[in-house]
Amino acid sequence: MELQAYWRILIRRWWLVVLPVAAVLIHTAAIYRQPAPVYQVVMRFAAGTEPAGLSEDYDRYYPWLTSEYVANGLADVAGSGAFAQAVATRLAQGGVSIDGAAIQGAIVTDNLQSIMVVYLTWPDPTQARAVATAIADELTQNGATYFPQLQGLDPAARLLDEPAPFPLAPSLRSQLIGPAIRLGLALALGVGLAFAWHYVDPTVREAAELEQLGIGVIATIPRR
Repeated sequence: MELQAYWRILIRRWWLVVLPVAAVLIHTAAIYRQPAPVYQVVMRFAAGTEPAGLSEDYDRYYPWLTSEYVANGLADVAGSGAFAQAVATRLAQGGVSIDGAAIQGAIVTDNLQSIMVVYLTWPDPTQARAVATAIADELTQNGATYFPQLQGLDPAARLLDEPAPFPLAPSLRSQLIGPAIRLGLALALGVGLAFAWHYVDPTVREAAELEQLGIGVIATIPRR
């Protein structure tokens, strides 16, 4: 069947295609609510080590190079499940019960040379501050647990920004993705209904359909 034949089927039963889409569109408009606000905390940490005391050149170069390794390593640690569980344990000790998996999914990290950045996205501002504080404490106080070579550094990472959650405006994607998926499914349903109706409809509408049945067409009467 040519593409034009498919198109004619859809045009012939356009109302079957439009009906599910219109129903979903009306329902979506009736129940639509603005997405709940989310909050983000951005914390920067300066990573560093004490000079080794080898020479003036070494003291200038190697501590800076090591600080980049520390920032990169701690950034990777902050995105791990073990770190998130340690943060959850700290929160539990303070009477706040939050699952470690939820914390891990809310953390995004980055680093630029000796500066490590932790982004925490959370739906509640009070909890966001508590989780961010626990993250900062775990990074600044417990770095040697993840990297033994940081033992004795006080601390290996220093917090530069106090945890301060600020609201994030809902993205256009978060507002449209749900309705777009529902409308897409409704459109697919409408197209499927149109083709299903054509399949079970015994009406012959075109000469080509008779020819497919082995019946020759001698002449046709135009509609007008």
